Amino acid sequence: MKVLYCTSEALPFASTGGLAEVAGSLPQALRLRLIGCRVVMPLYEDIPQELRDGMKFLTSLSVPVAWRRQYCGVFETHVGGVIYYLIDNQYYFKRHGLYGHFDDAERFAFFSRAVLEMLPYIDFKPDVIHANDWQTALVPVYYSTFYADTDWFRGMKTVLTIHNIQYQGKYGEELLEDVLGLPKSSLPLLQFGECINFLKGAIECANRVTTVSPTYASEILDPWYSHGLDSILLERNWKLSGILNGIDTGVYNPETDPEIYSNYSADDLSGKAANKTQLQKRLGLSESERTPLIGMVTRMVSHKGLDLVRDSLDQLLNSTDCQFVILGSGDWEYETFFRQLQERFPGRVCACFGFVPELSHKIYAASDIFLMPSKSEPCGLSQMIALRYGSIPVVRETGGLKDSVTDSGDGEGNGFTFQTYDAGDMLHALGRALQGYQNPEGWEILMRRAMECDYSWGRSANEYIRLYRGLLKNG
Repeated sequence: MKVLYCTSEALPFASTGGLAEVAGSLPQALRLRLIGCRVVMPLYEDIPQELRDGMKFLTSLSVPVAWRRQYCGVFETHVGGVIYYLIDNQYYFKRHGLYGHFDDAERFAFFSRAVLEMLPYIDFKPDVIHANDWQTALVPVYYSTFYADTDWFRGMKTVLTIHNIQYQGKYGEELLEDVLGLPKSSLPLLQFGECINFLKGAIECANRVTTVSPTYASEILDPWYSHGLDSILLERNWKLSGILNGIDTGVYNPETDPEIYSNYSADDLSGKAANKTQLQKRLGLSESERTPLIGMVTRMVSHKGLDLVRDSLDQLLNSTDCQFVILGSGDWEYETFFRQLQERFPGRVCACFGFVPELSHKIYAASDIFLMPSKSEPCGLSQMIALRYGSIPVVRETGGLKDSVTDSGDGEGNGFTFQTYDAGDMLHALGRALQGYQNPEGWEILMRRAMECDYSWGRSANEYIRLYRGLLKNG
C-alpha cells in the first residue's frame, strides 16, 4: 500500500504546532509497518539551510492556478527512512512565516493543485492521499473535480484529518473561479453561509474524514465545538471517525532524554526527585523535595483553560503547600497575570515565556502534577508526554484528554479528571491530586502506572492502516 501524506508543516522542516509533530512521526510509524508512506509539504523560506543542503532537485512543472500557470519545483529528501517531497515556488513560499499572509488562499490552492500535478512527473501513484486541515483541504476537492475520472489517477482514495476544526479556510465566493480555478458547478461543494469554506469542501469530497481523537469526533457534531460545521458533519457522519494521536517515544523517553537533569524509568524512579531539585534551583523556587510541583506547558490562550487557572490559582496557593511553574506564550492578559502571580508568591511560582523545548522537557521530568484544564482539546500531546515522565495529569474530560487520561479514583486510572468547565471543579480535582501525593507509596504506584501507558505512534499507525485498508477493500 502506498500513501501520500499532504501537510502544510512537518518536523524537522517547519513547525507551528501539533500538526508538524504528527507529520514528522506518523509516516515513520507507517513505514515501520511496511506501508509506503511519503510526505509532501511546501518548501518554505524558514526551513533551515542545513536541511536544504540535503535536498535533491527532482523535476519542475507548470501548475494551473485558475487562469494562470505557475512554476513548481519538486525537491526530495529523506528523514527517518521516509521520503519527503518539498514544493518550491518562490512567489508563494519565499517569505517568512508559514501562515497569516494576505494571499494564503492562493498559496495553498497552488500547493494543493501542485501535489496532484506532480505525481505523474515523479512516477509515484499512491493508493491513498491523506490531506490535513484547511491548508490541504483542496486536495480532495481538486481530485474529485479534475482527476478522479482520468486514467492515471483513477482509483485513488482520499482522507482528510481535522486537527482543529476552528481553522477552516473561509474566503469570499469571488475566489472560486479566479483564484481556486474551480468551475461554478463546484460552488455547492465549498459554499457555506456567505463564503466558501475549504474544510467544508474536503468533508464533502474526501472518502473518509478523521479527527485526532475519538471523543473529538463526537464533540464536533455538537454546535458548542463545531464552529458552525456540525450540520455538514452530521450529514456525513458515516465517513467520520477519530484516531488518537501518539507521541514520539524516542524523543520523549525519561530513560534516555539528554535534555533532563537525571534519567530515570518506571523501575527506578530515583532520578525524578533529582530533576525536581535541579529545576527548583534553576527557576528560583524553594528547594523542597516533598513540596508538590504543579507544571503547565501550554499556549496562554483562553481555550487552554487559562481563565480557570487565573480565577483559582491564588486560592490554591493560599490554601495548600504547593509550587507552580508554567512555560508558554500567548495573550497579553494571561502573561501579565502569571508575571504578577510570580511577584506575589516568590519561591513558589515561576512563569517562563516563549517556546523553549529543553525547558519543557525539564518541566515534564520535574513536575509531580501536570495541569491541562482545556475548554477544548482535539487531541493534546502534553498529557501523554507528562504520563511518559510520571507527571500525573489533572485534566478536563474533553477531546483527546478524555481518551488518554482516566481518573484514578477507582484505583485503576492514570490521573485525575473533572467534567464541567468550572474553576471549582478544577480545584477539586487538583485537591484530590495533592491529597494523593501525600501518600508516597500510593503515588509511586500511580506514577508507574502512568509511565507504562502506551501512547506511541505504533498504536495510532495500526488504526490508520485499518482505515486505509478498509477504504481500498470497499473500492
